[in-house]
Amino acid sequence: MRKIFVLTSISTILILGLLGWYVSTGFWWALGVLMILIILGIKDMTQKKHSLMRTFPVVGRLRWVMEAIRPKMYQYFIESDTDGTPINRIDRNTIYQRAKKQLNTIPFGTQMDVYAEGYEWMTHSIAPKDFHNLDHNPRITVGNKDCKQPYSCSILNVSAMSFGSLSTAAIESLNGGAKIGGFAHNTGEGGISSYHLKHGGDLIWQIGTGYFGARGADGKFSFDVFKLNALRPEVKMIEIKLSQGAKPGHGGILPAKKNTPEIAAIRHVEPYTTVYSPPFHSAFSTPYEMIEFIGKVRETSGGKPVGFKLCIGHKSEFIGICRAMVELDIYPDFITVDGGEGGTGAAPQEFSNYVGAPFVDSVAFVHNMLEGFGIREHIKILGSGKILSGFHMVRAMALGADVCMSARAMMMAIGCIQALVCNTNTCPTGIATQDPQLVAGLVVSNKKIRVANYHEETVKAFVELLGAAGIDSNSRLTRDHIYRRISMNEAKTFEEIFPSLERGCMLRGEIPLKYQEDYRRSDMHKWS
Repeated sequence: MRKIFVLTSISTILILGLLGWYVSTGFWWALGVLMILIILGIKDMTQKKHSLMRTFPVVGRLRWVMEAIRPKMYQYFIESDTDGTPINRIDRNTIYQRAKKQLNTIPFGTQMDVYAEGYEWMTHSIAPKDFHNLDHNPRITVGNKDCKQPYSCSILNVSAMSFGSLSTAAIESLNGGAKIGGFAHNTGEGGISSYHLKHGGDLIWQIGTGYFGARGADGKFSFDVFKLNALRPEVKMIEIKLSQGAKPGHGGILPAKKNTPEIAAIRHVEPYTTVYSPPFHSAFSTPYEMIEFIGKVRETSGGKPVGFKLCIGHKSEFIGICRAMVELDIYPDFITVDGGEGGTGAAPQEFSNYVGAPFVDSVAFVHNMLEGFGIREHIKILGSGKILSGFHMVRAMALGADVCMSARAMMMAIGCIQALVCNTNTCPTGIATQDPQLVAGLVVSNKKIRVANYHEETVKAFVELLGAAGIDSNSRLTRDHIYRRISMNEAKTFEEIFPSLERGCMLRGEIPLKYQEDYRRSDMHKWS
């Protein structure tokens, strides 16, 4: 678009100049107006704050014009389930404001329907804690008895998004922001690229079923190849992806248009072909083998924290994993729990909307099982499923999460406008595309600061909420802190909706009725 603007401007100047000289002096007025637009376009192309204006000079300004004339109540009240966008406009505007360090307050009181079924709120204390006396950068140490290099992890980090799905500039912006803010950046299953390493931000290296960055010539997992990346100092934790919330049981997809020679070289695949990650792992075939594999991966990495990511499907399968952990006395250092509402750049509609347990149900279940089997102390839970705000972090941790991971909000911090063309290679903001003309609009030096700003302000909001609840640590959050309206005249706490289990009850045979059938069907030596 930038090239088209320049060529169109030059040719139009010549045409209007000739018409003004030979036909009518009135064309000189049109040329004057055109020159004003050209100057405006040059200003748009050289500024670094707005990707749309930089890529689409003059025309890109229409987005802000439309936002300015849109009714404010419409802007705030339209929700994701009615207008088709992934994030409601209240949360979207908050993300933009925090990323840009703009005024982060709203006028005229509550802008949610507090009597709608599903509305959630947290309890506060009449004797709140002073925010200024609380830890503004709470961190969690990830690493159990078998871990030799535990990692001090921020409570909010960049969730998994691969290079290939995202552009070079987007990856650099996320990693640069992680470096500035002291938090971690999950690579996604697409492997580790030079763009993940350029700014020196901490990495969580995700290994999916395609084993990109850890695969041999036969496409299978190779410990020799794995070790080359695992020992990198930038890699702080290693995550084995079993399933992804947006398309559990399906496997990853990299459209052919996005599979450039550079990306293909990193993944060891053919360029410009659609790359399908298998829906299942070939390195193990049972829960028992998976836990043994995790132990070997941790040993080969030099003792770095190793965990796995999943979206809950058959509950019996996760129970089988827990039974294997107890049997082997081997535990992952962390488990990343993704909700069925998780995001993706490419997935079949049915998988995105109808497969996989939602985030809150999943986190509550995983925490309960780890407590029930008496192994919670060994494993940290990372929650990933539309974490956008400080309240979402409070809710996740009240259910049992120790750390939160965010993908959508981090994308919006670098300029995502929810164009919903992530799978077409035509993302206008240069984030979810490999088109160099579109990527040129995204300026890393500006966007990485916005990522750091969003992280800082959201963690700050989370800590302020802790103070309002009268507690000084996220470890003291419980399910009693969150209420959900289940009807017009009834609300229940999360503890009532998702009752906690007593530590070790599953080992003692005191299995709650709701889990008895799942426990009966579980088997550490086979999947369901």
